Amino acid sequence: MPISLYNSLSRRIESFSPLDPNRVTVYLCGPTVYSYVHIGNARGPVVFDVLVKLLRRHYPGVVYARNITDVDDKINAAALDQGVPISQITERFTQVYRNDMGGLGIAPPDIEPKATAHIAQIIAMIQTLIANGHAYPADGHVLFDVDSYSEYGALSGRDTDDMIAGARVEVAPYKKNPMDFVLWKPSTPELPGWDSPWGRGRPGWHIECSAMSAAHLGETIDIHAGGTDLLFPHHENEIAQSTCAHGGKVFARWWMHNGMLTFDGRKMSKSLGNVLHVHELLKKHSPEALRLLLLRGHYRQPLDWSDAAIAQAIGTLDGWYRVLRELNDVVIDATQPLPVPERLEAALCDDLNTPQALAELSMLADTARQTPSPANKAALLGGGLVLGLLQDDPEAWFKQAAGNAVDASRVEALLEERRSARAARDFARADAIRNELSAMGVVIEDGAQGTRWSVVKH
Repeated sequence: MPISLYNSLSRRIESFSPLDPNRVTVYLCGPTVYSYVHIGNARGPVVFDVLVKLLRRHYPGVVYARNITDVDDKINAAALDQGVPISQITERFTQVYRNDMGGLGIAPPDIEPKATAHIAQIIAMIQTLIANGHAYPADGHVLFDVDSYSEYGALSGRDTDDMIAGARVEVAPYKKNPMDFVLWKPSTPELPGWDSPWGRGRPGWHIECSAMSAAHLGETIDIHAGGTDLLFPHHENEIAQSTCAHGGKVFARWWMHNGMLTFDGRKMSKSLGNVLHVHELLKKHSPEALRLLLLRGHYRQPLDWSDAAIAQAIGTLDGWYRVLRELNDVVIDATQPLPVPERLEAALCDDLNTPQALAELSMLADTARQTPSPANKAALLGGGLVLGLLQDDPEAWFKQAAGNAVDASRVEALLEERRSARAARDFARADAIRNELSAMGVVIEDGAQGTRWSVVKH
């Protein structure tokens, strides 16, 4: 089954074909580790986690890199504010990030390069750019000469006037052109720095990814991914410096960008007070509900977060898990891998169409409910696995809720008391127990298989 992916550079969907089918290379721009990440920062990792798993099902070898930016002015500011070394900030929030991503069911990357571990490669790349006439030292800085690269702007589609207007915030007397961007900058004594041919300093943000990608994946990679907010200037600059440092070689054959996450229709920002941190959301909501919400929209489109949206995601999962709970006595062969449903896989092969894949998962749930069988149950579980969903035990799903601790033994005792009251036709007491359970956030269902209970998740 062929895979087709939208390429931001060509602005069209293209049939994917890697340079080397035995070593498909994927690079995702990772976090700058100075604080907690918000849920919008998790959309790309969730989406491209699904992509990498798709690629692994189709190719024998996939190398996936997601970097850590651990030297940056925001990190420096946080370290100075707290009076601690930058390593104390970066080590803490690197681990927080790993925990948050793992909590969302995101598999760790094969390679997790850190900028500070690649200073030698960064300096070497800058030296090559200077030697090739694409960069110049000035006033302790080294800058990329945008005029030396005729294709600058091809990715973002911006014209020169737009780019100059966007660069005015960085206008400096040592720049030849306002669009020229920093590859290396000097460090004052209180800031982190490394010795270089241009004095003690630190790398600019853009050069880090180019150096790390080349070091681990090669000079030309198959897929470079990130959010649309990185398209310009970060990814535009990466293309320029990588292409010029490697003798004109194509840097990334596919560029993939996920749309931004908004909050009730507005951009998430600290100034608006609507930033939702992943580590806090994981305490309040099921990780699978968060993951499902992030996959409900097509990755290239903006996606809105709202209380209604998360409640809908939880309700959808409740429905699917209810089917699996009803199929508890249907046994599947645990020695065999779960199947990958063909129609669901086809949706993902069509430019990672997760909304269609989720629609297919709903149809699999309907089929399994209407026609209980080992094959239909396995197909539902296999479809869920492909998307990183339906990984919980169904009974456990209904008896747990993030941020809502319930004493299961107390619930079972009350249910036993209620059964006795109903048997004695003491319906007033039975209703009182139902109300008590409801106040605890517990919903009960009476059915042919007895009374089942679940925790309200929203």
